[in-house]
Amino acid sequence: MGSSSKEDTASDGDTSSRETPPPDSSLFSEGERVLAYHGPRVYEAKVQKAEVRKKEWRFYVHYLGWNKNWDEWVGADRLLKYTEENLMKQQALQKKQGVDKSSKSGRPGHSKQKGSTVAKGKKRKSDSSVEKDNLSLERLIKIQIPPTLKKQLVDDWEFVTQQDQLVKLPRSPNVDQILTKYIQYRTKKENLLVGTVIEIMRGIRLYFDKALPAMLLYKKEREQYHHVIVNNVSPSTIYGAEHLLRLFVKLPELLLYVDIEDETLTRMQQKLTDFLKWLQKNQSTYFLSRYDG
Repeated sequence: MGSSSKEDTASDGDTSSRETPPPDSSLFSEGERVLAYHGPRVYEAKVQKAEVRKKEWRFYVHYLGWNKNWDEWVGADRLLKYTEENLMKQQALQKKQGVDKSSKSGRPGHSKQKGSTVAKGKKRKSDSSVEKDNLSLERLIKIQIPPTLKKQLVDDWEFVTQQDQLVKLPRSPNVDQILTKYIQYRTKKENLLVGTVIEIMRGIRLYFDKALPAMLLYKKEREQYHHVIVNNVSPSTIYGAEHLLRLFVKLPELLLYVDIEDETLTRMQQKLTDFLKWLQKNQSTYFLSRYDG
């Protein structure tokens, strides 16, 4: 997507330098968010490992939102870059295929089991665990990220992983200030104190502080994190909209196993969608157009 030196790419995919092809030829890096084909559908996934096997790159992927039992090794021909264009391709395929919630055909790995000759008892056990997964997935909160913010995520990925450009820290406004401005906006608009919004924004801040070091940073950003997060300072006072937006990609996964009533989940989904629309309206104010080289 962007220009990158061989050394840069090798540092992201450092698991294999012992065989041909050379490590810098890997199209996908460990920790990279991708789109993965499984049968006729495309799923969001994350590359857990990248290795050269029999002179070809192989990638161990985890399908986001799915049980780890579906993790598997795939070739580069099964993966797509997480770009706006490919996301549109995924959506087009979903519309074409149709999504039947009651059917198990929508899950990764189904094609492997369809013609399986597994013993009945074993198959029954497998099906029950799949049913459990399907029930969990039905509770998966759907957060609609506006198209221009999706492009922001793609640009963000390219700046950091392909062009070695990082967000200059500390950011202003920071995550705390952005969430506070949104609360002020809602309060002014509705002319009252919006308790639910305040509670949800407080939760977003807590999730951000916990999730940032665990899952929101690219490998090239970790050294910077250790330089700026000292003396128990909260990441939400240092980082800004660029990293906050990454949280919304992960939130459905994070909230999947939280014990929340369905009604509360629906209300939360509406509030988070409204927040993202507001963030989109203020995109030029809160997001950087270029990062530091």
